[in-house]
Amino acid sequence: MEWQFIVALVIAIPIILFPAAFVWYLNIGGIYAAIREARARRAAHEKEVREAVKAK
Repeated sequence: MEWQFIVALVIAIPIILFPAAFVWYLNIGGIYAAIREARARRAAHEKEVREAVKAK
């Protein structure tokens, strides 16, 4: 390979991969937030059920 082609690859690969990695990061962050919210809702629901059982 000629050196110009190698330089072009070295410049182009990060330009292509950075947006893809950024979108991947946003997707993983959204999934993590959704799981965390679901766990919090489940814990709150279980707490309400336990309190309702104690009240009876």
